Amino acid sequence: MTNTAMDSSAAPLYPIREVSRLTGVNSVTLRAWERRYGLIRPQRTPKGHRLYGRDDIERVERILQWLNRGVPVSQVRELIEQPEAVETPAPQMGDWASQRQHLIQAVESLDTGRLEVLFNQSLSLYPVSLCIAELWQPVVSQLEERWGDQFGATLQRRVLESFLRTRIGTRVYHTNQVSNAGEILVARLPDDSSGFWAMLMGLAASAAGYRVQLIDGDMPLSELPLATERLGIKALLLASSHAERSDVIRRQLPRLAEQSEVPVCLVGPVARIRATDFENTPVAILGEDMGQALSRMRSVIDAAANPVNAMR
Repeated sequence: MTNTAMDSSAAPLYPIREVSRLTGVNSVTLRAWERRYGLIRPQRTPKGHRLYGRDDIERVERILQWLNRGVPVSQVRELIEQPEAVETPAPQMGDWASQRQHLIQAVESLDTGRLEVLFNQSLSLYPVSLCIAELWQPVVSQLEERWGDQFGATLQRRVLESFLRTRIGTRVYHTNQVSNAGEILVARLPDDSSGFWAMLMGLAASAAGYRVQLIDGDMPLSELPLATERLGIKALLLASSHAERSDVIRRQLPRLAEQSEVPVCLVGPVARIRATDFENTPVAILGEDMGQALSRMRSVIDAAANPVNAMR
């Protein structure tokens, strides 16, 4: 390594754990992309530790773009080394209000190309949890408030839903391949037809290291105990942006939690709206903030695994 590379006044260099945090790509995967496929070429310290520059992080972003399009990882190197016709500027660091506005405009204009650029840039520049809290979660909430009976709202909703399903599903899949952590199942409640909260919660949990089974379709609550048994999961997360029907809240969910051998957790606006309905029930209320929800879920899982310690 040259002295310039180690000079603190030069462009910043990042260790592999920081690159993993910024991009959402597991460090094991980053090493595999380097050793097996030659996709990235980090610098090395005298002791052999990897250091990545901003150009390496941007390269990881481009790799993810091609993987999200379904390109096999073995074919990505040839594609990313081709010159790009148009270079899209990165969003300004920390200018969340502007980024939210750009994202909303992309959804309302049905510009899926711009959506993809914003999605990949946000997740390459910031931690996943920060992207969700400052960008994607507020945007989804604002759009759901705007849509109502507005003409074209259903089309906008379905385009965004399809986009997030594909991109988040791909990221979760790749993370699952290299994760040895416990598996959790994330599903949406009956009244939440779009499933935005379930998808974002699945992304957040995946970035936090969990193996995620994301069920993005209608699922009878009565069949979830079978799913938890057959899939060997550690917790069941149910999400919704709606208040949900009273029979679901007051009867079906408490019954599900009583029958399930793993914790049944509630996340999203429904957890805020219906919190009092679950007092004195085994349903765990994680709240609306996904970062806090993950922390609470970890405590719930630990308590379920060590009931004796939880009682002390």
